[in-house]
Amino acid sequence: MMIDFNTLDDRHAHDLLTSAIIPRPIAWVTTVNLKGEHNLAPFSFFTGITWRPPAIAVSIVNRGDGSEKDSLRNIRETREFVVNSVSVEHGKRMTGTAEALPPGTDEAYRGGIETIPSSRTRPRRVKDARIAFECGVRDIVTVGEGPSAGNLVIGSVLVMHVDREILIDGREISWLGLDSLGRLSGNRFCAVRSVIEI
Repeated sequence: MMIDFNTLDDRHAHDLLTSAIIPRPIAWVTTVNLKGEHNLAPFSFFTGITWRPPAIAVSIVNRGDGSEKDSLRNIRETREFVVNSVSVEHGKRMTGTAEALPPGTDEAYRGGIETIPSSRTRPRRVKDARIAFECGVRDIVTVGEGPSAGNLVIGSVLVMHVDREILIDGREISWLGLDSLGRLSGNRFCAVRSVIEI
């Protein structure tokens, strides 16, 4: 069956793509604006791009009214952000930070999520995230216009924080120790609890 995306409304296209591109890791992004107001939000259109130079990308989609989300506005202002890993144990708290709140509301504080200062960037990082990438903005590529338009934020990884317990020989992360939460579609998630070696 062929599906022509030009014939679909936004939500239909969203549902097809998010249920086909699975599982997706979740970027729990911390940002801050120039007033010092902190923000924490999850984004599951997230991936690595290259390791030399080290770079990752997060796609932040506009709100239904076409306005930019706080995370994107903060990133445009400060040119910095932190991607915190989401483990299975963070699931409920992470989904709580996805709620649309008034600008300037600190989702981490409101949700009882402890954050600590970062080393090289102004946004704080989630204290119990097993991995955190402090990033400087390399580029922001806007795809589309208005509601549901995407904004691909490409970040240069300045420093990576890793829980010592999941670091193997200083060069690899234990997938079992990271216990990464993967996004499927709707309110469905998955855990990496088994591996197939090929």
